[in-house]
Amino acid sequence: MGRRTTKLLSGLVVLALAGAGVFWWLTKPAPWDEAHWEGLGEPDLANGEQVFWAGGCVSCHAAPGAQDDARLVLSGGRALKSPFGTFHVPNISPDESAGIGDWTLAEFGNAMTRGVGQNGEHLYPSFPYGSYVRMTAKDINDLWGYLQTLPKSTNVTPPHDLPFPYNIRLALGGWKLLFFSDEPRVEVNTADAKLARGQYLVEGPGHCGECHTPRNALGGFETGRWLAGAPNPEGEGRIPNITPGSKSVGSWSASDIASYLETGFTPDFDSVGGSMVEVQKNLARLSPPDREAIAAYLKALPPL
Repeated sequence: MGRRTTKLLSGLVVLALAGAGVFWWLTKPAPWDEAHWEGLGEPDLANGEQVFWAGGCVSCHAAPGAQDDARLVLSGGRALKSPFGTFHVPNISPDESAGIGDWTLAEFGNAMTRGVGQNGEHLYPSFPYGSYVRMTAKDINDLWGYLQTLPKSTNVTPPHDLPFPYNIRLALGGWKLLFFSDEPRVEVNTADAKLARGQYLVEGPGHCGECHTPRNALGGFETGRWLAGAPNPEGEGRIPNITPGSKSVGSWSASDIASYLETGFTPDFDSVGGSMVEVQKNLARLSPPDREAIAAYLKALPPL
């Protein structure tokens, strides 16, 4: 091997290592600075409970089939099937061993809004931190306080069952680089307090887009198709379009939408069905002004 070839190969190795270093730097887990979670004071448990229902925590983290008070035992165990493999929903009860009882507010907040686990690892976006990133530090603090009041569960959930290459967490940094952002999903008149509140609830804790927006092959939302309907992420049927351009919901008034979220009945007196049953149960616990804000936001969306 000649000296010129050796230098060329050495240069390529250096460039490859430099490129890998830059990629790692750009895609490494990025929790908030500790100061972000300081000075928030005692949590407002009443608001924490409202955030809990807005976020639909029980829909995934309660045991499958749980009813009534058992829904507040966040033992996990639900299996979420996807094109990338099966995600097993974790125990987030305040149990110190099986749940998240030994976590700090900062660790919880970084998981919620940065997709970073207790040990500094990337979390899979099956946990909708891509929506929760929009939540305020106050709401996270209040939610964390409320979760500590719920029953403990010793249920130990299995790890995710993902084939190669989806089982490589390092690759999630690249996914975040492409798709993880706290920017608004659409532009609405945020000078209108009701619309601003509705946008916060729908795009943030409510994480409505996680089911109602179609995704590309990498699992990122399709640009320009916000809430336009999508295949059911669990494989059966479709999740409907809920923009004003929908052939069904598009004809509903804002008051129709707010009433549906409260009662589960459509303007035609049909009843809520499918996976929306759990969601509606949760949203029925919100205050009337919050349900009205959600409705106002949905009516203000571009029709698709």
